[in-house]
Amino acid sequence: MQDCGVTVQRFFVADTANSALEVAKKLKAKEIVLKAQILAGGRGKGVFDSGLKGGVHLTKDPVVVGELANKMLGFSLTTKQTPKEGVKVKKVMVAEALDISRETYFAILMDRACNGPVMVGSPQGGVDIEEVAASTPELIFKEVIDIFEGVTDVQAVRMAANLGFKGHLQKQAADQIKKLYDLFLKVDATQVEVNPFGETPEGQVVCFDAKINFDDNAEFRQKEIFAMDDTSEGDPLETEAAKYDLKYIGMDGNIACFVNGAGLAMATCDIIDLHGGKPANFLDLGGGVKESQVYQAFKLLTADPKVEAILINIFGGIVNCAIIANGITKACRELGMTVPLVVRLEGTNVQEAKRILHESGLPIMSASNLDDAAKKAVACVAKK
Repeated sequence: MQDCGVTVQRFFVADTANSALEVAKKLKAKEIVLKAQILAGGRGKGVFDSGLKGGVHLTKDPVVVGELANKMLGFSLTTKQTPKEGVKVKKVMVAEALDISRETYFAILMDRACNGPVMVGSPQGGVDIEEVAASTPELIFKEVIDIFEGVTDVQAVRMAANLGFKGHLQKQAADQIKKLYDLFLKVDATQVEVNPFGETPEGQVVCFDAKINFDDNAEFRQKEIFAMDDTSEGDPLETEAAKYDLKYIGMDGNIACFVNGAGLAMATCDIIDLHGGKPANFLDLGGGVKESQVYQAFKLLTADPKVEAILINIFGGIVNCAIIANGITKACRELGMTVPLVVRLEGTNVQEAKRILHESGLPIMSASNLDDAAKKAVACVAKK
């Protein structure tokens, strides 16, 4: 945001207590805010296993920044959005604290209904925008952006006025809105949300807090941004799955789901639950499946010690069922699988796929439909 001329607080990121102290001195600010940097919300009300309460602190003394950083860095912070054991803090942000005299909400996002980007704003900022939309929809303002023309001066000023900015602040806000759209385009964002988009008592428009979503399909030209992705706080299995273009979400059951398509994966989880079972995961192979992906998917599923049965549910549209079948047999042999395997295949080249599975000599249970598959998978677990 800073690189695009968007006004943000002066800040530094530190990974040691000494460097936090040094940058706090360098800021020469009247007041300093120290924030633990983890991928979770609710940091202000979080608790560290060092005994320190709160992942966000204000102070006027740089020395206190060093003392607080010493109780944050290397310790786990638990918030309402982290696992029970919390997340270890490796970095802190040391920023200039600014007073906010008024808070508004502003976002640019892709809107399917408009076939392109839309600006959304509200004079009611600093709160949950969904609540504002539900209780006072008249306070939500939208501007459809022409992708060839971009955000016009007229649109930017109108949005700034709708957000309640007046006089020279209105001009400032309009300029910031145009710069935020430049950022939106430059980084291939699908959403740039600023909340609060506020003004200070000194008469400055500042983006105090922001959330940016990036288009995964633009990774090839946004390598610098995607290289910043910190996977250390995520689920190791989910991180590993992403390397092979697999969508994996761990759950707390014992029946692994191996499916192509997010909708089918959700339906498979639901029908397992309907028959008294509990899904261990949500694994979506997607459309362009390769045999190697099937093998890697099996490695992921069998790495979870909770898995007591695997249910494969493939509907072959653009997916060739024979490729899935070859991947299954290869994985079973090479990984020495011992858990029961229930397979339901339907669609493209399904007869060839069934022949491959049948002639493999492997203990694979075939199912005629999804309901049958779910019942068999639940029965396998029930026997244990």
